[in-house]
Amino acid sequence: MDGETKMEMYELLPKHLYPATFKVSPGQDFNGLKTELDRSGIQYPFVVKPDIACQGILFRKIDDEVSLRNYHAKVPVAYIIQAMVSYPMEVSVFYIRHPQEQKGRVTGFLHKIPLQVTGNGKDTLEQLVLKHPKAQKRLGEMYSKHKEHLKTVLADGEKYMLSYAGNHNRGAHFIDLKEHIDDTLVAIFDEISLGINDFFYGRYDIMCSNVEDLKMGKNFSILEYNGCGAEPNHFYDTGYTLIGAYKEILKHWKALYAISKYNSRQGIKPWSFQKGRKFMAATKAHFKLIREADSNVK
Repeated sequence: MDGETKMEMYELLPKHLYPATFKVSPGQDFNGLKTELDRSGIQYPFVVKPDIACQGILFRKIDDEVSLRNYHAKVPVAYIIQAMVSYPMEVSVFYIRHPQEQKGRVTGFLHKIPLQVTGNGKDTLEQLVLKHPKAQKRLGEMYSKHKEHLKTVLADGEKYMLSYAGNHNRGAHFIDLKEHIDDTLVAIFDEISLGINDFFYGRYDIMCSNVEDLKMGKNFSILEYNGCGAEPNHFYDTGYTLIGAYKEILKHWKALYAISKYNSRQGIKPWSFQKGRKFMAATKAHFKLIREADSNVK
């Protein structure tokens, strides 16, 4: 449920469904990295993120070679370079299908709005951050990442992105789209998931033009998708009580258990206790490492 690599997941998808992406090793020669970047066709700006990550840690937008060189020098783990997607809307779709069934279900559908402020022609960026209900709780991060622009007065209506990560841990706001869950939406993700070997449970994070186009299977790109470690995130910001959120988590774990029991009966055996414990310890150490690095990278 933790520690899966992003490239492992991307490689299960048809290439036309996700942005141009490649993996970079820590300490890789920078000139070799630039050659690989040229070969990929990815242009500035693009996004970077650890190959094994959580909670939007070390997710950054890279605008130029100076920023890439700085990121590459300070990140001690393998990371992903991925082309930016220009679609205006980011959504999450949580999908579950039992292995014995051809039709799955969408249990959560969200519009994700990354942390941002809008100018009024009077306040500086710093003042807007201090007024923002989520940004004001992340002042250390805000001052570190945006110190060069804090005294800038944003024009009336001008939007400024404080974070490009559509992650609740990074201050993103979620809007529930459950009223748009229907057979048409489910059919799109049945088709995608049936084309992936043994994908029965997880969350797709997607950029799209709008909900209607997504339901028609056009104008969208899968930023990433996560398996058993995926969090059902549709109870954030959407009016759930604490007890209601617990019930949603338990409902999803119950479905995951049923899938796992079925797979076990088909001969897919779980890891031994010792192998699992070692893997969890290594993953915990990895997350500690990237959290420490996150505070040093703009």
